[in-house]
Amino acid sequence: MLPDLLVPLSDDYQIFNLFRYITFRTGGATITALIISLMFGPAMIRWLKTHQGEGQPIRADGPESHLVTKAGTPTMGGLLILGAFALSTLLWMPLSNPYLWPVLLVALCFGAVGSVDDWMKLRRRSHHGMSGRMKLVCQLGVAFVASLVLIELSPDQLRYGVAVPFLKDTMISLGLLYVPFAMLVIVGASNAVNLTDGLDGLAIVPVMIVAACFGLIAYLAGNVNFASYLQINYVPGTGDLAVMCGALLGSGLGFLWFNAPPAKVFMGDTGSLALGGALGAMSVATRHELVLAITGGLFVAETLSVILQVASFKLTGKRIFLMAPLHHHFERKGWAESTIVIRFWIIAVVLALAGLSSLKLR
Repeated sequence: MLPDLLVPLSDDYQIFNLFRYITFRTGGATITALIISLMFGPAMIRWLKTHQGEGQPIRADGPESHLVTKAGTPTMGGLLILGAFALSTLLWMPLSNPYLWPVLLVALCFGAVGSVDDWMKLRRRSHHGMSGRMKLVCQLGVAFVASLVLIELSPDQLRYGVAVPFLKDTMISLGLLYVPFAMLVIVGASNAVNLTDGLDGLAIVPVMIVAACFGLIAYLAGNVNFASYLQINYVPGTGDLAVMCGALLGSGLGFLWFNAPPAKVFMGDTGSLALGGALGAMSVATRHELVLAITGGLFVAETLSVILQVASFKLTGKRIFLMAPLHHHFERKGWAESTIVIRFWIIAVVLALAGLSSLKLR
């Protein structure tokens, strides 16, 4: 909004020329989202406590310590993240940018699905909310619409192709199969973040790390000179998604202030589904879907641990891990929660660096 309003005035007031620059607006979006989160966080937490009573239901089959340490903590803190993220994005990103709307659609709609799921859990006083099938149908419907829009916005030569990291000028053409592939990326990223969200601060920091990576990727992919130099696909218009990544980073930092151990609020499915979906949509928009699997490798590992656990138990009657997702396995092994969280953060940083290296190592 601000670029649309202020850039036309730059001829008379030179300071407004700053709003032409993506880097300036990304910084502005980050700071704005952080301030919004910190300002409204305490009031929202009080409101959630008032309306949720006993707070988020704790899984009876989960680690025993959670029944003591996490009982009474309110959930749906994702509303704080989404509010700061959306407001800051709309403020600092040109409303005329076509990539703004499909990515924001995914974030808000997935957040709405997560809110219904969280509300049903609270109402039933159970960790069972929406049925998995209903949740998946809603996600797939939104992802289908967003994927079609993002494909339509893509340059003709990239429309149905998947770029291969570390290989220059290599595209795998999927044809119309790219539509379900893009849907899988968006929905898969959403649910992967959701599975990772099990300990205080565990999910939000890797989300911010991946958002920072894709802020850089969007900036480079949307600049013809940088894209040509790095031999990555040039996708006009995606540079402004860096502003959206900045807003996500700022809102995540603000939420972490209240989610740091011991957490005063959980993001719930409201936040985790929305954040993962937004990252997935950005990867489709910038045509770096496979890079998301690298930078977000921690989310992939958590998801694979659940898949392997379920498959092993159904096929052999034995479990591979003491408990899935993976972070609960290490809890059962006696690792302290803070140890697991910090070590997973370190892994997330290493994977992010590996993903970013694909931009140059070709």
